[in-house]
Amino acid sequence: MYMLSRKLRISHVLTLWSALASLVATAVEAATIQGQVRYTGIVDGPTTVAVTSNQYVCGDSAPAEDLLVSPEGGIRNAVVSLQTPPPDAGHENLGVSPQIDQEKCVFIPRIVLVPVGGTVEFLNSDRLLHNIRSKDIKHNSAFNRTQPRGRTVPITFAKPEIVQIGCDLHPWMRSWVVVTGHPFFSVTDDAGRFVLTDVPAGEYTLEIWQEALGKVRRDVTVTDDAVTTVVIEMPPR
Repeated sequence: MYMLSRKLRISHVLTLWSALASLVATAVEAATIQGQVRYTGIVDGPTTVAVTSNQYVCGDSAPAEDLLVSPEGGIRNAVVSLQTPPPDAGHENLGVSPQIDQEKCVFIPRIVLVPVGGTVEFLNSDRLLHNIRSKDIKHNSAFNRTQPRGRTVPITFAKPEIVQIGCDLHPWMRSWVVVTGHPFFSVTDDAGRFVLTDVPAGEYTLEIWQEALGKVRRDVTVTDDAVTTVVIEMPPR
């Protein structure tokens, strides 16, 4: 009995060490890709779009957000992802549903990421009627929902796709839902910066999508626990 008990203890210790070694190896191999997406064209300055109805709420004009560029050339709201993700990469479970609000006849935020099977909650904070309509949708179910003030409309997305959202009552309004099939996605900030974390070592292709500029791709090599920094340029379309 003593020998059996001793063997069991040794077995448990070896199992524990094996698990710890696996965790350490995983942590070491997980790396980061960070960088900036920059515009190579010329930006004249902030532009606006005409507001044609409900000016008492929407104002006389709205900001044009299809291409936002910082003074240093960084592109805001570009979506950076691994076009060639690791074979075992599952989609990310966010735990909470992202939200898109409608404030002064503008969708806020412009872009949200949601994993496959996830739900986006559309809100209406304006004191008037909106609707939310999917446009050019191909892989998910199309929708067109009326949305009174104060109402929340949940929409679930089943397949990876970039979905444009509009409002028929206020045609200048636009937003995007990016349905992700794996967790290696990022939306650039005000300076065009992005970060992809926990990327295993390997060879990858980055894909960058921006609503006014289309897509560009960039090959990148990730090594163990290093931080790989890249600068990606997007030309005028």
